[in-house]
Amino acid sequence: MGRLRALFPRFRAGRCGSRRDRVRAQHRRRADRPGVQGLVMSDARTPPRYTRLSGLEPLVVTPDLLFVNVGERTNVTGSAQFRKLVKEERYEEAVDVARQQVANGAQILDVNMDEGLIDSEKAMTRFLNLIASEPDIARIPVMVDSSKWSVIEAGLKCLQGKGVVNSISLKEGEALFVEHARKVLRYGAAAVVMAFDEVGQADTCARKVEICTRAYRILVDEVGFPPEDIIFDPNIFAVATGIEEHDNYAVDFIEATRIIKATLPHCHVSGGVSNVSFSFRGNEPVRAAIHSVFLYHAIAAGMDMGIVNAGALPIVDELDPELRERVEDVVLNRRPDSTERLLAIADRYKKGGKDAGGDTREEQWRSLPIEKRLAHALVHGIDAHVDADTEEARLRSTRPLDVIEGPLMDGMNVVGDLFGAGKMFLPQVVKSARVMKKAVAWLLPYIEAEKARTGDAGKSNGKIIMATVKGDVHDIGKNIVGVVLRCNNFDVVDLGVMVPAQKILDAARAENADMIGLSGLITPSLDEMTHVAREMQRQDFHLPLLIGGATTSRAHTALKIEPHYKAPTVWVKDASRAVGVAQSLISKDLVDAFMAKIRAEYGEIRERHKDRSGAKKLVTLAKARAQRFDGDWANHVPPAPRKPGITVLDDVPLAELVPFIDWTPFFNAWELAGRFPAILDDAIVGTQATELYRDARAMLDRIVAEKWLRARGVFGLWRANAVGDDVAVRDADGAPLATLHFLRQQADKPVERPDFCLADFVAPADSGREDWVGGFAVTAGIGIDEHVARFEREHDDYSSIMLKALADRLAEAFAEYLHHRVRREDWGYVPDEALDNDALIDEKYSGIRPAPGYPACPDHTEKDTLFRLLDATANAGISITESFAMLPTAAVSGWYFSHPRSQYFVLGRVTREQVEDYAKRKGWSLAEAERWLAPNLDYDPE
Repeated sequence: MGRLRALFPRFRAGRCGSRRDRVRAQHRRRADRPGVQGLVMSDARTPPRYTRLSGLEPLVVTPDLLFVNVGERTNVTGSAQFRKLVKEERYEEAVDVARQQVANGAQILDVNMDEGLIDSEKAMTRFLNLIASEPDIARIPVMVDSSKWSVIEAGLKCLQGKGVVNSISLKEGEALFVEHARKVLRYGAAAVVMAFDEVGQADTCARKVEICTRAYRILVDEVGFPPEDIIFDPNIFAVATGIEEHDNYAVDFIEATRIIKATLPHCHVSGGVSNVSFSFRGNEPVRAAIHSVFLYHAIAAGMDMGIVNAGALPIVDELDPELRERVEDVVLNRRPDSTERLLAIADRYKKGGKDAGGDTREEQWRSLPIEKRLAHALVHGIDAHVDADTEEARLRSTRPLDVIEGPLMDGMNVVGDLFGAGKMFLPQVVKSARVMKKAVAWLLPYIEAEKARTGDAGKSNGKIIMATVKGDVHDIGKNIVGVVLRCNNFDVVDLGVMVPAQKILDAARAENADMIGLSGLITPSLDEMTHVAREMQRQDFHLPLLIGGATTSRAHTALKIEPHYKAPTVWVKDASRAVGVAQSLISKDLVDAFMAKIRAEYGEIRERHKDRSGAKKLVTLAKARAQRFDGDWANHVPPAPRKPGITVLDDVPLAELVPFIDWTPFFNAWELAGRFPAILDDAIVGTQATELYRDARAMLDRIVAEKWLRARGVFGLWRANAVGDDVAVRDADGAPLATLHFLRQQADKPVERPDFCLADFVAPADSGREDWVGGFAVTAGIGIDEHVARFEREHDDYSSIMLKALADRLAEAFAEYLHHRVRREDWGYVPDEALDNDALIDEKYSGIRPAPGYPACPDHTEKDTLFRLLDATANAGISITESFAMLPTAAVSGWYFSHPRSQYFVLGRVTREQVEDYAKRKGWSLAEAERWLAPNLDYDPE
């Protein structure tokens, strides 16, 4: 959903009526209205104003953010599961639904409790208060959604940030509209405004514009409502219904959107896209084509929010020409018989026959001219004919370099445009890069010979040094970014992983680089990136510095990295943003304006962090400990393991791990957002997700059959008791082995919700109960290097990244498989457990396996204690770097807790008081504790 905003960069001007003269007449009428011209002129003089929402973290809706993804599963009208949980008052599970929405990429959380058998106000209040105490959920803004104002107001009273009201309208008159708007303003929220007045819902272009303009003028002029906080929903209705009055509905929405965005500055436009194709329900290919064509015009007209609910979203240019023409006739109402003409061919597409654009095109493209064949191969990632086609192009060219600078770059420019416009997704781009690299490899000997004769070199957009910083070994994300940049004609010098600062800077000088890109996944990488920035400043570098990786953020870059380096320093959220950032930094015409915007954003972040008194207050450590989890130790008897001590698993068959794979993170690694298996039918990415899954399963079959990888692991089960927030670990004879150090939540929660610490799940030493803890370390990455090297020799980035992603999934599957086995057999505290993989993924099992360095225990250094207890390097072939990253990278480690009510949690922010206490328990200085716990600090140690 996030990339739809840029789907269709160029479009033909739409029409408010079905004839051009009606368009001109309407524009003249609107231009003559009092105030409209002034509105436009005022907008031209006013600097950009962005919608700013927040939970615990800000969400600034800039044009770069494209579409905003609203998580709707916490809506009782749209989710039967959520409705059932709320009706049965199973609020703990309802909170998990919200958590899943955030984990799946929701940027705003829609909460609706409108159901006849639910006390909506009470339910809204209770649920919002519960999620407010969960930092991983509360970080995003909330959309309070209800048809009852009393419920909306009850929700607004609970919000701790700036949310959105859904919705207000003029349907009950101006007085009530103004009253509601003023209350929304007083509560500090944005608002969805429906195109609905006292007469009814707006259906024509003129009515939509009239109602929205009237509402805008009331909100802005009378109420003083910030225009950037107004989100209009001008109503999308179905076309091709057979009723003549409905024929112009899509045109009405598109033209109304264009006028609203042109005449009502700073507002947003939203809509439910699937409504437009409702008359073709059951025919998904035709619905998808209607959505695609509708969005082609609507997005270009200014629609910047919306949800596509049905069918895949094909590339407009690749629709079957006849289907596209007839769909456009319907959507744009170009002829009176457009509905009949679309119905006449609709059944051809219902079952995805060749008319949908598959077999015929596949057979025909080989007869295209060589330049178009190369472009087609690049766009579709087809490498079967690349050597022969590249040679044919070379023989027809004056120089071999002309093939790269001509048809190959033309093709890659198409790929870059499609990717930037949201018409292609990462797996396709990486396949395109494979074709390009193979073509370049074929030409390279000829180019070198030509260069030797003439000294000529090819053109480049710029050279970038990329590296995973010292101590960190993760590189999938960096590799993907490198592929995308190469696809856009950047020279990328990848220094690999665990690269010291000086090596990065030396390479930048030696290569005469134009910029440097740093990547990292684990928390200690943040500190290392700051060190690199300091060194760049000290050594008088002036190159732009790009920051990326899962642990990084815009806030951390603004607070901890950019202040140490005066040259441009930019956080890059993901691969889809990398090209735009790099192009802006390399362009003399763009860099100043681009960096002015970035520095202004960073300045705002630093200003907000100067005084965190507005953030949610934390309780004292003493109060948090007083509100600890109660393990009911008087009645709970901790289970003793059947097989205590160390157990080594030297070579687990990969086939046993495959059923335990959680595929959702696999798609996330390729920047395809959604939950498996639903993602395969997703409206936006379903087609590419299905193709990617098919390729992944094919490679996985080879990995298993040909034993490309080896799975090794070790786990241990030891006597243990809690001592405060620590856990004392002993051997079978009771002799001390180690002390595990944990941290406690300090959130100000309702009394029924404890402030958790992992030590709470182990019987206290003074309880009289003997308890146990476990630890494990597993890998499925042994043997991967030779296969990655083979793919790299074959210029096959797609397969290389695929293998690494699958190895990661197998390692996680190994951890799930082993925990399942330990619970049932080796510890044996649930011998009759019978959970399927979906239940395991949803963590329905008894007990937990949290990992050092992750939300419940964010201190990576605890991995050292775990690895010493397990002797993991000798027993499983896994080592740790100085920053506690694991090698091989496809590895998982963690602790086992058996208490039936133990649960995963996010530590969240902690006070200086607790950091000082933790440092004392660890035998550290305060500075050392602050370094390892930096992302969790509730204060600025500097």
